[in-house]
Amino acid sequence: MKRDPVVIIVVAMVVALMLVFGFKLARRSSQSASAGDVQMKSGIAPDFTLQSLDGKTVRLSDFRGKPVVLNFWATWCGPCKIEMPWFVDLQKQYGPAGLQFLGVAMDDASTKDIAEFAESMKVNYPILIGKDTVGDAYGGVQFLPETFFIDRDGKVVDKVFGLKGRGEIEDAIKKILGPGAVAQTQK
Repeated sequence: MKRDPVVIIVVAMVVALMLVFGFKLARRSSQSASAGDVQMKSGIAPDFTLQSLDGKTVRLSDFRGKPVVLNFWATWCGPCKIEMPWFVDLQKQYGPAGLQFLGVAMDDASTKDIAEFAESMKVNYPILIGKDTVGDAYGGVQFLPETFFIDRDGKVVDKVFGLKGRGEIEDAIKKILGPGAVAQTQK
C-alpha cells in the first residue's frame, strides 16, 4: 500500500502545531494568578516594561494621563492585518486629542521581521516586542488580536477579543477619550 507523501507531511504538521499550542496552553494554565491578574480584576491596566522596535524602553505607565489603545497582535494573524490600517487611521484622527495606540507583537518572529511587517503596514504608533508575562498579566493572550481600551486614569474601560468592526473600535475609543476630546476630533 503506497501512501501519498503530501498527506503524511500535512498530518505531521498538524500534529506538531497541536503539540506546540497544547504545550503553551498547559504552561499558561499551570501558572498561578499574578499581580497583573489582581490589577485587571480591580480594573487597573497592569503596568509593563517592553522594548520598542527602535530599542527604547517603554512602560505603560509612561502614558498615564493619556487614553491608550493596547493591541496584542502577531505578524501571522490575518484579523490583525485587517485592523492595523484602521488603527493607523484612528491614530491620525484621534492622536491630536491625546489618544495613543500601542501595539504589542506576540509572535516568535524576529525583531527585524516585525519591523518590516510594521513598515509595510505603515504603522504610525509604537510597536513593542511582547513577552508571555505581559500577556499573562492581561489574562493570557489566547486569541489574537486582543485589544484593551485604557482611560486616562489607567483603568481598562473596554476590551475586544478577535476582530470587531471599525465602528465598534471607534465607539470604544470615544469612551476613553471622553466627550470633550471627541468634539475636538470632529472639527
